[in-house]
Amino acid sequence: MIRPFCALLLCLLVLPAQAASLTASVDRSRLSISETVELTIESDDPTQFGKPDLSPLEPLFEVLGTRQLNRITTRDGQTSATTRWIITLQPRHSGYVVIPPLQLGELATQPITLQVLEASPDAPTQVAPVFIDASLDQDSVYVQAQAILTLRIYHSVSLFDDSSLSPLQIADARVEQLGQARTYEKDIGGVRHGVIEVRFAIYPQRSGQLRIPALLFSATTVEPGRAGDFQPFGPRPGKLVRVRSPEIPLTVKAKPASYPADVPWLPARALSLNESWTPEPTQVQVGDSLTRHLLLKVDGLSSAQLPPIPATKVDGLRRYPDQPKLANQTSERGLIGSREESEALVPERSGRFELPEVEVLWWNTREDRLERAFLPARSLEVADNPELAEESAAPVTAAQPQILEGPPLWPWQLACALLALTTLLGFGLWWRARRQPAILPSPQSGPNPRTLLDDLRRACQANDPQATRQALDAWARQQPETLADMAARFVPLSDALDGLNGVLYSETGQHWQGEDLWRAIRSLPPAEQPAAGSGEPGALPPLYPR
Repeated sequence: MIRPFCALLLCLLVLPAQAASLTASVDRSRLSISETVELTIESDDPTQFGKPDLSPLEPLFEVLGTRQLNRITTRDGQTSATTRWIITLQPRHSGYVVIPPLQLGELATQPITLQVLEASPDAPTQVAPVFIDASLDQDSVYVQAQAILTLRIYHSVSLFDDSSLSPLQIADARVEQLGQARTYEKDIGGVRHGVIEVRFAIYPQRSGQLRIPALLFSATTVEPGRAGDFQPFGPRPGKLVRVRSPEIPLTVKAKPASYPADVPWLPARALSLNESWTPEPTQVQVGDSLTRHLLLKVDGLSSAQLPPIPATKVDGLRRYPDQPKLANQTSERGLIGSREESEALVPERSGRFELPEVEVLWWNTREDRLERAFLPARSLEVADNPELAEESAAPVTAAQPQILEGPPLWPWQLACALLALTTLLGFGLWWRARRQPAILPSPQSGPNPRTLLDDLRRACQANDPQATRQALDAWARQQPETLADMAARFVPLSDALDGLNGVLYSETGQHWQGEDLWRAIRSLPPAEQPAAGSGEPGALPPLYPR
């Protein structure tokens, strides 16, 4: 208790002054009367040490549990503290039930409306500790329309965290999972069950009969009375359980014959088309830039299924389209896809411009009929721009320049080109001579160093100590320093030479491996050159160089 209090007190000292808020949210707004819902209340006021007053919930809900989470975060040098209460509720009545505002100090939450359904008469009656139920929101859909598959896994026993569900894959349909899995509790036959709910949006791609395959759920159950006997590095004391969901048929209807053939097919529950301008086109002049935003929102389709919105094509208006913005929103009824297209319109002349209406045809799956969403045509009045008018009206009074003929310029150009070439040539020769040594090294006599190195490599790989010693001496005579100097400054080479000498001068025959010596030769760092000017002034090179 002392550590959380000290952390909260420290947060009070460093937090900047800001307006506090108290918000409430639920994990779902539609449930059965025998199910539970989680109410989350979040406060960012660090001065509140109590908890919300839950007494207004008693007439409408049964409070099954409350958890409190405290969190302190620092971002961009700003420290913030939040407190979250997670309350598990079970409704007492069916119908539309309102979670009343809850008070915390001087702050209060907003009310939330829930739809509580009566207990289904065909609810699962299985008595198994773990079973699964699958259902579709409708038995038949149009091709490319949305069908919602809901999987509910019921368990009356505790499960370990190793549960898994096989992926849903359908050959002739697109499948998208709707959010993360939700967990809650439900009373079945007087026994409280935990529920894991997963929802999928299915979009069939061809008409006919489609079968939703069975999904496999596997988990390890916790045996009663042995939950505390869990060994982290031993076998789990529970029992592996696997349950499979039933296969569900789905009838997919073809596109209606009355739907226009040259229009994109849009089967949806609802569709809206809106526009907005930045800035508002009230006082427009020639050369001004107006941005038109068109938003298409469809309930029942993903954003990837939405076609482009018809573009604005008017003579005298230059159009600069932007990249469309696609977004998906998950709701209780599935996906709500949106497509927003923005285009900049720049008038090139003054006058009246008639923007045509924007029309989108779609098929209402609830009413089973063709509908039309449109934006009405509108007029755009464009006035003259005084600044552009002054620039265009400025007379050109400058006299035409008189062209005078003079002597030819090619002799001067030729002379300048020759001078530039000779200068570059002289600079190149000077740079080449500057990079040459003052005393040319005399060519070395004897075998090529590359050949000697190859002989040394072959002798080492053949594990022949006698041939290796001869090749090593021949190679060392071609180096700028002695073999002893090289061994003195490179320890791996010294160790390899000790091993070679031990084999050569040992009275008992030993098997020698030349890999270490060859690796040391290849890894030998180059000798450090003496710094220029480090010797005494006027010093001469040695009379007998090595």
